[in-house]
Amino acid sequence: MTEDLLHDASAEELEQTLELSLRPSTLKQYIGQATLKERLSVYIQAAKQREESLDHVLLYGPPGLGKTTLAMVIANEMEVGIRTTSGPAIEKSGDLLALLNELSPGDVLFIDEIHRLPKPVEEMLYSAMEDFYVDIIVGEGPTAHPVHFPLPPFTLIGATTRAGMLSQPLRDRFGIVEHMAYYNSNELATIIKRSADVFNTTISDQGAFELARRSRGTPRIANRLLKRVRDFAMVDHQDEITDETVDYALALLKVDNMGLDQIDHKILHTMIDFYHGGPVGVNTIAANIGEEVETIESMYEPYLLQIGFLQRTPRGRQVSPLAYEHLHIPYSDKEQK
Repeated sequence: MTEDLLHDASAEELEQTLELSLRPSTLKQYIGQATLKERLSVYIQAAKQREESLDHVLLYGPPGLGKTTLAMVIANEMEVGIRTTSGPAIEKSGDLLALLNELSPGDVLFIDEIHRLPKPVEEMLYSAMEDFYVDIIVGEGPTAHPVHFPLPPFTLIGATTRAGMLSQPLRDRFGIVEHMAYYNSNELATIIKRSADVFNTTISDQGAFELARRSRGTPRIANRLLKRVRDFAMVDHQDEITDETVDYALALLKVDNMGLDQIDHKILHTMIDFYHGGPVGVNTIAANIGEEVETIESMYEPYLLQIGFLQRTPRGRQVSPLAYEHLHIPYSDKEQK
């Protein structure tokens, strides 16, 4: 029993080590986001020449595009430490103060899902970001008094999938605001080949490209699918993952040739079968398929919009003719319903 637990623990540690080794440590190693990297390289070099901390950075875009990884790369390029947390984890002002108090001059504080910060915490950030101090109240009742708490210069990197939910005062305090775009198939294929090396797995160029094509433009999904395809290849005693292996494995995983999974199909079929393809509100779609509105808006809708399968209209979401064609449903059926 003890040996089994030790084996499970060591396997988990190995998996975590592999996850960390997938992350690049420099801008040169970071694949994709070429224009963004070029701009960041200039900002970082200029800050280092001035011997100042980098201006505060806001990274926004769909999940899985490497915002956390890029924050770590920025800290590494600046040759400073980094503290990572998330909006929901900072429940009160004291939690934020504890994080800020641990920073050394020039360090990076990375806050994922920054749009989910409680309002009092967000308001404390204003003076911390602008003037590197916070005012706190010490004591209670008649003995309560304000204390001016100075902070070392630091860089806040905020990441969000919902930039529209950030308040304007917070957004205005970021000097660098960058959108992270979906990756193309060539970039993803390069990431997949690199990840395969880390996993001690061999994948053919055609296999990497086929997997990339069906990874929704997202490195996180590409790496997740690679792990699952690797499992199928190992069980079948294949020395190399080929495009045929990818096709077979993803068919069993119900990921189609455009990267759409069961939830994507459920969204589109619900809209077509019950609402004539739309327009229909996202709240109605969520209620029908049993998913949270935020999950649909952040995880599924962006890609369906990107590939032109969904359209946003003033009256709600609508399925496009392209999606009908992909699902092998005659678009003329919409007019007849």
